[in-house]
Amino acid sequence: MALADDLVTIFGLPAHPLLVHAVVVLLPMAAAGAAALAVVPRWRRKYAWPLLGVTLLGVGSVPLAQWAGDQLYARMAGLDNPLIEKHASLGNDLLPFALGFGVVVVAMLVAGRLADREGAAAADDPAVPKTWRRIAVVVAVLVVAAGAAATVQTVRIGHSGSTAVWDGVATPTP
Repeated sequence: MALADDLVTIFGLPAHPLLVHAVVVLLPMAAAGAAALAVVPRWRRKYAWPLLGVTLLGVGSVPLAQWAGDQLYARMAGLDNPLIEKHASLGNDLLPFALGFGVVVVAMLVAGRLADREGAAAADDPAVPKTWRRIAVVVAVLVVAAGAAATVQTVRIGHSGSTAVWDGVATPTP
């Protein structure tokens, strides 16, 4: 990375368009993986750590992309483009969605592990309560909802950014 006039660049390009690809790929991939583990709990044992890794990378890439976007936005201060304004506004809203999703993924993995232990204990003693198994189901529903919300927001932001960049380029006005 190179610092040129307060704009972080990667191989001579502004960092923001490159960093957003991490968000656009990793966050929806984590949401799809989390939904799969929510629907098929037996996969948790095998895929919990990879899911946690992808989720942390996806959530962690959001503030990096926002930071680089803020730099690029400051660099383009003289431009009066309402599409860029909309993209910047939407982009500032993604972090709460991503953090909420990350929190419920961790909660699902913890509750799932405790539910598995509770289920094993219930095999020996039918009087064992189903508390963690019930909590795991509720958290699984929250994971699917939070993953869908984070993915939808990511798509909205990406679409607005693409529109801001490519508006008038693909179909130039006469």
